[in-house]
Amino acid sequence: MTTYVYESTAQKRGHKARYYEIKQAMDAEPLTRHPETGEPIRRVVLGGFGTLSSKGNADSGSACGCKPGSCCG
Repeated sequence: MTTYVYESTAQKRGHKARYYEIKQAMDAEPLTRHPETGEPIRRVVLGGFGTLSSKGNADSGSACGCKPGSCCG
């Protein structure tokens, strides 16, 4: 089972979204309603694990890929 993050979607103006962690099989369809409350929800896509190359490219000017004067100078 995988734990997915969901957020409430039916929000009134000024209300903040509520977040839930729900365990599901990886091949299960995303939920549209909270299984206990019936509240409308949607799955949140979170940033994944990425890799950085230690080699810069001709345009970058640095090993991290940033252009000169940006995040890593």
